[in-house]
Amino acid sequence: MARLGRPGLSDGQKSEVWDRWRKGEGYSDIGRAIGKHPASVFGVLRLQGGYTPAARSRADSHLTLADREEISRGLCAGWSIREIARQLGRAPSTVSREIDRNGGRCRYRATVADEKTWDRARRPKLCRLAQNGVLRRIVANKLAQDWSPEQIAGWLKCTYSEDESLHVSHETIYKSLFVQSRGVLKKELQKHLRTKRPFRQSRQHNNRGARRGQIIDGVSISDRPPEIEDRAVPGHWEGDLIAGCANTHIATLVERQSRFTMLVRVEGKDTKTVVSALTRQVKKLPSQLRRSLTWDRGMELANHKSFAMATDTEVYFCDPRSPWQRGTNENTNRLLRQYFPKKTDLSVYSQAELNKVARKLNQRPRKTLDFSSPADKLAEVLQ
Repeated sequence: MARLGRPGLSDGQKSEVWDRWRKGEGYSDIGRAIGKHPASVFGVLRLQGGYTPAARSRADSHLTLADREEISRGLCAGWSIREIARQLGRAPSTVSREIDRNGGRCRYRATVADEKTWDRARRPKLCRLAQNGVLRRIVANKLAQDWSPEQIAGWLKCTYSEDESLHVSHETIYKSLFVQSRGVLKKELQKHLRTKRPFRQSRQHNNRGARRGQIIDGVSISDRPPEIEDRAVPGHWEGDLIAGCANTHIATLVERQSRFTMLVRVEGKDTKTVVSALTRQVKKLPSQLRRSLTWDRGMELANHKSFAMATDTEVYFCDPRSPWQRGTNENTNRLLRQYFPKKTDLSVYSQAELNKVARKLNQRPRKTLDFSSPADKLAEVLQ
């Protein structure tokens, strides 16, 4: 049976995973925050089908750890069941069952008894599909015919309008598909859903509305001055990340007029790490080469205001899914794949090694520059 979460994550870490996920953070950012691999984060989310688990709590009528410690002290003192019950204000039968259930008078330990009780209480409530075999078979059959859960739920109400035992909500069907620990519907039926998502994206359980994938107060590329578009003035850059294996990245910066390239080593993809690395690199440039930077909509530059203030550089963002708006950078990234093939671990390269690769690229002649090199073109500008 699948465990509720990947090994190695404490209850506190799992709680933080869900809290950060609801706020719109990605697997990598969450993993770095809790000191775990992104796959561990994905595993926790996947096991619950994207549904935030309900917070567990004890009923007021149940015995607490303090009550159990009082029982343990009473047993050590040789008190009778009735004496212990009187001290607790509980029925003698409650105390008797508690002791018998957890080792008897000689082996009863308060902490162990409390932990066992908490584990025993982790019993999922059976949903309607689990309780009704006829309904479960009907739903599974319709899913296999590529019907959506909403279509199935609506059809059941119309077809069996007089039999409420054969009614089920579409959300229950989704939960039974995505939360495999329920053991109700086979996982294979997920492939018949239109979206093929690994998690359920319902109104109650999703991160839409969070600032995920949205750049706050970002200036659109459509507001970029014409002098940037026609490459008349140097100092305007395009940037992006190229990805390697094991969630490793390198930041690339290309000057639009000269095609001069800079490579920046980054430790991670989160905005704090990327912006810090870019800031250090860009601040090494003379002021006339720090006019603007155009980036895509990746959240690695969510903290663009900090970068702009530290470098005195205007930041513009492309439209969603429009890589051609950073065509110079896209072309340069393709050239860089000669040195950094896909599935390469980019974390092994030092900044000095990246500078060496950038130097090679900048000294190669370019057809678009009439076979001058980017380094020569930039040198003309700085004279």
